[in-house]
Amino acid sequence: MQVVKDTVVTVKYQVWDAQGEMIQDADQPMVYLHGGYGDVFEAIEHALEGREVSEELWVQVEPEDAFGEYDAELIQVEERHLFPEELEVGMQFEGIPEQEEPLDDDEVQIWTVTGVSEDKVVLDGNHPLAGIALRYHLIISEIRIATEEELERGSVQPDPLLIDPGSLH
Repeated sequence: MQVVKDTVVTVKYQVWDAQGEMIQDADQPMVYLHGGYGDVFEAIEHALEGREVSEELWVQVEPEDAFGEYDAELIQVEERHLFPEELEVGMQFEGIPEQEEPLDDDEVQIWTVTGVSEDKVVLDGNHPLAGIALRYHLIISEIRIATEEELERGSVQPDPLLIDPGSLH
């Protein structure tokens, strides 16, 4: 079987930067619905098209096609008193970015604390991998026809709102 539209593809992967440093060695494989459903970067989906189980390949994804270019305007300095007492570099907060254009109702920005002083906090709204070209090492481990449910949903993953929270451990 080949990777084609409306197949579910399972891929073992590693992510490297352009300098050859490993960023992630995934414990769990990536499982996605192939065919333009938005579950993976387009460059990866395009590279996997027509491939078969056990094929191995490298795919380079440029910043603009991954997590975007680094945007210096997404660095903000805020007053320390606006944050919780216990605050550390690396903590993340959700917030609405300061923009002149109106936002979609569900659009929020993840802000990472990159600096803390006595009276100021530095926040970075960029994704941690923004501005970095990524090299994916991929090995296709399974391909199957998508179910009707998956096709209706447009994803292999169930709608998180339909999961019973009591079933999560």
